[in-house]
Amino acid sequence: MSCQGFPRQLRLLNAGDYRYVFDRATYKVHARGILVLARANALGHPRVGLVVSKKNVRRAVDRNRLKRLVRESIRLRQHRLPAVDIVVLARRGVSDLDNPTLHRQLHGLWRRLEKEVRKQAAVASPS
Repeated sequence: MSCQGFPRQLRLLNAGDYRYVFDRATYKVHARGILVLARANALGHPRVGLVVSKKNVRRAVDRNRLKRLVRESIRLRQHRLPAVDIVVLARRGVSDLDNPTLHRQLHGLWRRLEKEVRKQAAVASPS
């Protein structure tokens, strides 16, 4: 059985890690209320950081719910995601979504991110 945890090594931990993604995000994927920025890393596994501002998601309950759902989604899909550093940004309107809708959107975001990474890898090294 594979490890399904969310250890420290799968997280963006400091400002430098976030800056690395924000400065030159190679991949941008969005859905209603969520924007995902990503950039390739050399670690061999994905890392995730969350940006959920009080301006966009007013209530702490909603911010915590969103962060919990994103972490859970990443935890379950970590072995299928490519080796990229990911920053998930919450936009206005995300707190209006219910849990099943949010799960579907996150699942779609991860699939589109995988597809973009594969497409760019195929363009970069044609065989």
